[in-house]
Amino acid sequence: MAGPTAIKHIAAHLQGFSRRTGEVIAWLTVAMVVVMTGIVIARYSFASGSIRLQESVTFMHAAVFMLAAAYTFAAGDHVRVDIFYSSMSARRKAIVDIAGTLLLLIPFCVFLIWSSWDYVTTSWSIRESSIEAGGLPFPFPAIVKSFIPITAALLIIQGAALLLGSLAELFGAAGGDEGAA
Repeated sequence: MAGPTAIKHIAAHLQGFSRRTGEVIAWLTVAMVVVMTGIVIARYSFASGSIRLQESVTFMHAAVFMLAAAYTFAAGDHVRVDIFYSSMSARRKAIVDIAGTLLLLIPFCVFLIWSSWDYVTTSWSIRESSIEAGGLPFPFPAIVKSFIPITAALLIIQGAALLLGSLAELFGAAGGDEGAA
């Protein structure tokens, strides 16, 4: 039965995408430290400041938290109420993961995309820029707002990886996955 093996392979590719995305986004933390260090040095050594640089740190911070959510989910480092889950069998964990993905994660992400769509498209259509004098110009605020549906899409991709992996666990356990190692 090649089904569970093929499903696991697809799930691994989707999870790999989530992990690579998170690894790329993680580099923004280095950029945040460098920019923030420059801001502090400029402020205290030269009595100079930059609203644009300060806003860029805020925007990078938003990007790290939002765009790395799927990476955190893939790594299993997300918040989970683990009262019963940790003591469950692999099969029961798979059932809980399938139910959670289909009943909670995917509907929430679809709602997040749907409810944020007008917010994001309006920001792009009006060419929104910072409300601060000397703040970041268009398109930076629109890009940050675009992180909302992008985050939801990335979570759906990772949810699909979890769903497929859980289905493979169920099918493999029920059908004796001969092709798996």
